[in-house]
Amino acid sequence: MRVSASNTQDLGMPAIYLHILAELLKTIGLDERDLLLRVGLDPVRLQSTDVRVSHAQANEFVTRAIIESGEPGLGIMLARELKLPLHGALGVAVMSSRTLKDALDMMTRYLTLRAPHLSVSSREHGDAMHYTIRCDGDPGPLQGFIVDAMLFGCAFMGEQLTGTTIGGAAILRKGPEPSYFRRFRQAIVIPVNYGSQEDALVIPQGMLSAPIRFSDDQLAASSRAQCEDALKQLTEDAGFGCRVRRVIETSYPFPPKLARVAATLFVSERTLKRRLQEENASFQNLVDQVRLERARELLTGTSMNLNQIADVLGYADAANFTRAFKRWTGSSPSRYRDAEEKPGRMFLHSGTPAHA
Repeated sequence: MRVSASNTQDLGMPAIYLHILAELLKTIGLDERDLLLRVGLDPVRLQSTDVRVSHAQANEFVTRAIIESGEPGLGIMLARELKLPLHGALGVAVMSSRTLKDALDMMTRYLTLRAPHLSVSSREHGDAMHYTIRCDGDPGPLQGFIVDAMLFGCAFMGEQLTGTTIGGAAILRKGPEPSYFRRFRQAIVIPVNYGSQEDALVIPQGMLSAPIRFSDDQLAASSRAQCEDALKQLTEDAGFGCRVRRVIETSYPFPPKLARVAATLFVSERTLKRRLQEENASFQNLVDQVRLERARELLTGTSMNLNQIADVLGYADAANFTRAFKRWTGSSPSRYRDAEEKPGRMFLHSGTPAHA
């Protein structure tokens, strides 16, 4: 039964995955920071668990990473690094499930949160259950990388969840075995069979009842609720304005020029403006929304002075930043920081900057 959402819209990829990939590139001698900057991605912003990167930028970064590293097996390498907590609320929901079947059901239902271009369908086949992975739409060069990371990640995570290798499990892959796979075969804990009709994880029926060693019913319920809320929000945030905002959020240098964002999204500047106008949004308003959020984070979470914060946010000096912050919140940055640092005091401010 098909239970995960199929969505060909650009819902973005969690930035943390690209951060982990960048760290991997560093271990094999590639200048990962230079590569990120050339793609127009901010290395610091990628470390946030709440930020998503547009499909276009993720695709370009992964494609360049594979070409420049000369390592087509990066998807498998990434799979080995993706510990469950890195998957956010979904990772927690999977870890706190009662059985392996419950964990796989969670992954199937909420996969869109972590890999929007993938969907999972499950079916019984003899004495085993097949969890088949499909790519929705056309993810381009990302497809092989994503499927590698997904299927081999499941193999590694199964062992993490149960504390042992899942007996009788296997991975099915379409097409001939790639030459690079022989270098990774010994590290894969279950058999991998190429030349199959599907990309799938195969689990014997008898193993689906295997208990999860981190099981916690209360945590499972709360994290499932978080996944439901996140999935609803992600679906609601599927408009063009959200796609533009994702590019703005992760861009380096910041703020990005309208022309660069338009090029990233493969539209003309005129089309970008028109489509935003259709959603009652503007490019400058989206830039300032991101600026305000970053300003609050930097004022409350760092000891950076106003000149440093102004520079990070793309202002010529602290005076320009202070004027903008006052316009958005009705208060100076210094007063905001002071109010937030003093316990028991509530600072009232507007939610987002407003522009025509």
